[in-house]
Amino acid sequence: MKDRVGILGYPLSHSISPTFQQAAFDHLGIDIVYESWTVSPQDLPRKVNELRSHRFLGANVTIPHKVSVLDLLDEVDRVAEMIGSVNTILNREGYLLGYNTDTTGLIRSLKDHGNFSLEAKDVLVIGAGGASRAAVFALLHEGVASVVIANRTLEKASNLASELDRDFNVRAIPFCYEELSFNAAESELIINCSSMGMLNGFAEGETPLTAEQIPLNSLVCDMVYNPTKTPLMKEAEKAGAMTLGGLPMLIYQGAESFNIWTSKEAPIDVMFNSANKALGL
Repeated sequence: MKDRVGILGYPLSHSISPTFQQAAFDHLGIDIVYESWTVSPQDLPRKVNELRSHRFLGANVTIPHKVSVLDLLDEVDRVAEMIGSVNTILNREGYLLGYNTDTTGLIRSLKDHGNFSLEAKDVLVIGAGGASRAAVFALLHEGVASVVIANRTLEKASNLASELDRDFNVRAIPFCYEELSFNAAESELIINCSSMGMLNGFAEGETPLTAEQIPLNSLVCDMVYNPTKTPLMKEAEKAGAMTLGGLPMLIYQGAESFNIWTSKEAPIDVMFNSANKALGL
C-alpha cells in the first residue's frame, strides 16, 4: 500500500492542496497519495490519532483545526509553539510532530509576489484564528511598525494581541464599520486571514471591507485563494489599491510542508502549474 498524507479541515470542498501536492509527489516519483479529509471538530482527535499508523506520512491542517490540534500532538516545533498554531504534522514512527509553515508562506508571498517591504509598515489583520496567529507572528519578526487585529469576537482578538504584544505594538479592535474604516485608512498593508469570501465557505461572497474603506496606496492581501479574485480583492481594485491573492502563500507553505515530509526540495514550478490548472487559470 502506498504511503498516505492529506489535509484536515472543515469544510474542504474549496481546497486544491491535494491537486498540487500530488503533482509534486508524482513529479519526483515519490510513491505517496495525498488525500482530502473532511473532519469535524468533534472527530478531530480520532483522525489525528489515526495518523500514528505506519500508513500515514502526516498531514496538513487548515480551518478550523490549526489551534485545537496542538493538544493532540506529541511535540510541537518551537516556532509553532510560540505562534500557538500548527498547519503541518509529521508522523515519525507513531510520534506526531507539529510545525507551522504559514509564516514562511506569507512572508515569501508578500516579498516575491507583492513586491512589498514590511519594515516599519502599519498593518491591519482581519481574523484571529490560526492563520492570523501565524501572520501576526511573522509580521512582527519582519519589523512592521504596528499590527491591528480585527475580529468578530473581540475577546479572541484581544487575547491574541496580548499574547504577541510583548515588545511590539499590537492591539485589537471590534469588527465594526467605524473601527475598520479608521484603522484601514491608517494601514499600508491589509491582510484577510479569515475565511470570508471563500468558495463554498460559511461566508461565501462576503467581504470584510468595501472600496470606500480601503486606502489607495495600500496592498490588500487575501489569504483566500478560491475564488482567485475574492470579493475583498474586487473592492480593493475599485479603490485603486494593489492586491495579492492567497495562491502564492498556499504554494509556499505547502512546499515547506513537502520538504518536512520528504526531506526533498519541493518542485515549486510544478506546484504552481498544477494549482493554476485546478483554478482554471
